[in-house]
Amino acid sequence: MDSYAERIARLGHTDLDVFELCLGGNVFGWTLDEERSFAVLDAYAAAGGNFIDTADSYGRRGPRGAGESERIIGRWIAARGNREKLVIATKVGSSPELPGLSQSTVRKGAEASLARLGIERIDLHYAHKDDPQTPLEQTLAAFGALIEEGLIAHAAASNYSATRLDEALRIGQRDGMASYVALQPHYNLMEREHYERELAPLCARHGLACMPYFGLAQGFLTGKYRPDGEQVDGARAAGVRESYFNERGFAVLDALDATAAAHNAAVAAVALAWLRERPTVLAPIASATSPQQLDELMAFATVTLSDAERQRLDEASA
Repeated sequence: MDSYAERIARLGHTDLDVFELCLGGNVFGWTLDEERSFAVLDAYAAAGGNFIDTADSYGRRGPRGAGESERIIGRWIAARGNREKLVIATKVGSSPELPGLSQSTVRKGAEASLARLGIERIDLHYAHKDDPQTPLEQTLAAFGALIEEGLIAHAAASNYSATRLDEALRIGQRDGMASYVALQPHYNLMEREHYERELAPLCARHGLACMPYFGLAQGFLTGKYRPDGEQVDGARAAGVRESYFNERGFAVLDALDATAAAHNAAVAAVALAWLRERPTVLAPIASATSPQQLDELMAFATVTLSDAERQRLDEASA
C-alpha cells in the first residue's frame, strides 16, 4: 500500500493535524474481531493515516458489548507504541450503560473511555447525539471542565439539528464553556439535503470541521449493491436496499461507475473523493473490514474530479 501521509490537514480552529480520511472504528468488536481489527489499523497507519474515530457505544452489538471498539483500539495502541502519532476521537451519550449528556455522564464517559483506550487525553470528544432533556449549558460546562483538566483536548458535536448546534455555539463562547470545534453529521452522495441546507452554512460561518459518518451510505456507495447483482448479506443490507434501491440510487451508481473507470479507481474511492471536495468537509469517516478494502478507500487521495465529473455526480444525487 502506498503512503498518503501528505494528505494531512489542520482540524478547524485547533492544533490537531489529521489525515483526510478518518478510520471508523464502529466495526471493531462487532463485525471484526481483534485480530482482523489490528490488521485494518496496521494498514491504515502504514498508509499514513492517523485519525481514528470510535465511541463508548461501539461494540454493543458484538459479543463483548459496548466499549469493545475502544478496548481494541487501546490494546492496538499499547502494542504498537504509537500514541503520539495518532488523533483519537470518541463519543459519549449513546451507550446503553451511560446515555445522555448530563454533567456526570459526560465526565464518567470521558473517564471510562480514557481507561478503555489506555490514553491520558482524548483528542476530540463528541457529544454523540443531542440530549434535549439536558440543558446545553450543563453539557458544555462538563466538556469545558474536562478540557481545563487536560482529559480532553477539544469537544465536538454529532447528530445535532442546526437550531441546537447554533445555540450550542453561542453558549460555547461563554467563560467556562467548551466551544464545539467540529461536527459529525450523516452526509454522503445519497444523504445531502439536510446537511447542505441547514448544517453546512453553520459549519462555514463558524469554521467547524465536518467529518461525515456513513460516507459510503452504509456500503451502498461501494458498488456492491446492484439491482441485478448477487444478494448482499450483512447487518445493514436490508436497510440499504430499502433506502437506496431506487431510480436515484441507481443513477448515482451509474455516475460513480463511469468516473471510477476514468480514474482506474474503486467506486468507493470516487464517492469519498466527491465528499472530501465539499466546501466544509475536512475528513469523511469510513470503516473497512480488511486491508484490501482499506486500500481501495485510501485511493481516494489519487482521485481529482473534473468539473464535468463533479457535475454529473451532483446532478445524479440531487
